[in-house]
This record gives sequence, structure tokens and C-alpha cells, in this order.
Amino acid sequence: MSRTCAPHVLLLPHPLSGHMLPLLDLAHHLSLRGLTITVHSTPENLPNLHPLISSSPTVHPLLLPLPVQSQPSNDFRDTMVAMGSLHAPILEWAKAHSAPPVLIVSDFFLGWTRRLAEELGVPRVVFSPSGALPQALNHCLWREMPEREGDPVSEFVKKGMLDNVASWGVIVNSFKGMDGMYVDHLRRDLGHDRVWAVGPLSVAGVRPERAGLGQDVKGWLDGCPVGSVVYVCFGSMKKLFAHQTVAAALEESGVRFLWALKAAPTASNGDSLPDGFEKRTAGRGVVMRGWVAQVEILRHDAVGVFLTHCGWNSILEGIAAGVSLLAWPMTADQFYNARLLVEELGVAVRVCEGGEESVPEVGELAEKVKEAVSEGGGEMGVRGRELGRKALEAVEVGGSSYGDLDGFVGEVVKLHCLT
Repeated sequence: MSRTCAPHVLLLPHPLSGHMLPLLDLAHHLSLRGLTITVHSTPENLPNLHPLISSSPTVHPLLLPLPVQSQPSNDFRDTMVAMGSLHAPILEWAKAHSAPPVLIVSDFFLGWTRRLAEELGVPRVVFSPSGALPQALNHCLWREMPEREGDPVSEFVKKGMLDNVASWGVIVNSFKGMDGMYVDHLRRDLGHDRVWAVGPLSVAGVRPERAGLGQDVKGWLDGCPVGSVVYVCFGSMKKLFAHQTVAAALEESGVRFLWALKAAPTASNGDSLPDGFEKRTAGRGVVMRGWVAQVEILRHDAVGVFLTHCGWNSILEGIAAGVSLLAWPMTADQFYNARLLVEELGVAVRVCEGGEESVPEVGELAEKVKEAVSEGGGEMGVRGRELGRKALEAVEVGGSSYGDLDGFVGEVVKLHCLT
């Protein structure tokens, strides 16, 4: 495809890293297929784009800050409203562009972009960083959600979610071997075939450059037997009681572990681990604080089990690595994800469900951890490794996700030819 007449696509991510990074991976794949890509970013998030921009000359940033009075908070609804303040400046940018985008791809939290696309006379495609099952359930939920009159934020959120249902197409970060039946359901529900399952996007994406494992941790893993280490990570979860329970279970289990905590202890909040825990488990356990190279950890031969909160990005990375999964969903779509893994795919064991108010018995959790390690996951592990093989095959030439991505690009080219 000629670079001088390449179709132009505008990508609008949500600023949360779990939403932004998969969309940046998508941008990478689209640029490899000859599309010109513009990605919106606030100044704060621009460093996340640098690796992509430096490796992909057809990817360009659209730098637009949020108005001061619209800065997002920890409430996802407030963030959705804050992002809505970008409608006018993006519209102005697109109308002034010499080669405006022929299509908008935006995060499902940015439903207002459907109306933006209508004003520009182009289609809008919903990007779901999760799978087809959560997306299908969201459609059902928001169609039936009662009105909350007098609550403008709730009204804005509901309108945006219903705009998702009415959008031109949907891209999900999944693959047909994982939740293909729900991809088919989405197509029936929406009344068209413009639903593309293109994941796992992280397998060949371009992520922000950060420090890797570090020689100390890598050396420790290199010295552990194959499949003997439990990797523990709950994302941004800060549940003190859950951490205390996991620590006690790991200590009782006697297994090797690598535990990634969100942040280091501070003078104000102390640490969520029991006193002396790291000293008592020294040699067979490592605690890392802050950002970690999760994909690199999961792909290490020593790691055989992943205790996870069932965030979609985490479970995709775990599945692609072929490790056994211990599921502890805590909020939002994590419950759907766990049900898919445990009850439908049979590639995980549920160890608990819920956050701070719901924790397993220490002995029970310790036993499940030991079983997962000692048996290599048993039949569950066999199914998990098979699903991991399917995940990697899906993104290769001839795979289902590779084909869906080509199909999406073909639709973009058709739109470009009509302009």
C-alpha cells in the first residue's frame, strides 16, 4: 500500500494503562499493515507512546490536554465525563486536517465518540481491551439499566454505553479459541458481522520501555526448577486483608513464589505484608514493588502458576505463557472473566471471589497453591497449555486473529476508497 495515500485512522484510548496499552498494541499492528495512525494522548501519557512512535513512522500523536476543571479522578465515571470535554478540540483538529481520518477507533468508555464520528461523517468502531463476553454482557446490562434522573454523570455514562451498541463495529482483544461463541453472539446481537477478535494484542505489540526483570530476579528465577514458582499479582488492588491472607498462605505452602505489589510502603500507609514475612521466606520467595515486567516473568520457564485478580490483560498474558491460573476475581468484569476461565474453559481454579470482605481460609489457599505447583496443574494445566498454543497460533499468519485484523484493515481501505 502506498504511504502517500494510506488510509488514516484516529485512535482514542482511555488513559488507564489497562485500556491504553492494548490500543497502542493495535496501533502497532495497523501501522504494520500500511495504515496511517493518529493516537490521542494527554501530555502525562505521552511517554507511553514514545516506543510506538519511534518504531512506527506512520503513527503520530495528537496531543490534547484535558481542561483543568475536567481532570479525571479515581472514579471511572468522572474520567469518562472528563474525556468527553475533548469532543470539540478533536472535531476542530479533524476538520482542519488535510487528510482527515476515515474511521475512529475508541475505547468503550468513550461512547460519546460515536456522535463525534457522526459529525465528521465517518464510522466509529468500539475498542474493547477485554473479551467478547464482557462486551456482550455490557450491552445487555446498559439496555436494561433504569434512568437516574437528576444525575447528569450517570446519564452521560449510560448514553455513552448505549452509543457503543449503536456504533459501526467492535474490536475485542481476544481470540476465537477463547471466547469465539461470544464473538458470534455479539454479531447476532448487533445484527452485523463487523466484530473483529484480534487478540492477544500484547504478543507482538510495542510496549513502553521500562526496566526488565533485573539481574537479581532473573538470576533467582534461572536457579529455580521448571514450573516451580507461583507468580502473584493483583494489579492495582490494595486490599490489606487479602495481602495478609496471601502472605500467610504462601508461607504455609512452602512453595517458591514471586509476588508483585503495586507500590512500595510509605511512611503514611506502612506495608500490607505481615511483619517479618520477607525475612522468613527469603531464598524461596521474592517480593517486587512497583511496575514489573509481567510478560517476561510469565514466560520464564520457572514460573508455572499465576495467582491473579482476573483482569483481562493479565489473564491473556498468563494464557499466552501457558501457565496454570488461580483465579481471585475482585471487581467489575473480573467475575465474568473468572467464570469463563473456570466454568467454561476449565483452565483455572477459583480460590476466592470478592475483595477485602471475602478472603479464603489460609490453609485452603495454601493447599490449592501447592497442588497447582506439584501437579503442574493436572488436567487444568494441560488445557491451559493447549489454550496458550491456540493463543499464539491465532496471531500468526493464517490464524483467526491475524485474519480478523486483515479483515478490519480491508474495511478501512474500502472506506478510504469511498472518500
